[in-house]
Amino acid sequence: MTEQTARAATLLKEHRASIDRLDAILVYTLAERFKHTQSVGLLKADHDLPPSDPAREAQQIERLERLAREADLDPEFARKFLNFVIAEVIRHHEQYQA
Repeated sequence: MTEQTARAATLLKEHRASIDRLDAILVYTLAERFKHTQSVGLLKADHDLPPSDPAREAQQIERLERLAREADLDPEFARKFLNFVIAEVIRHHEQYQA
């Protein structure tokens, strides 16, 4: 193994370790987010509020796209990701109302 190949292998290992840590952060952050949306869903169910709030969802998407641009992340990807999360939250909220 050449010195360059060894250095590349070390860098690859470091990047992968960082990716693994960030994946864990994402999972735990999503879990925390869903704990709060679960509370919101139960509150909505208790007070006969609709499971979806399109105005709030639009604000959140706009906010996330802005944050994505600031973070140099593709805003389209951020929008798709948040739409996926919102759809899952709404599904949970509908289950609470059933």
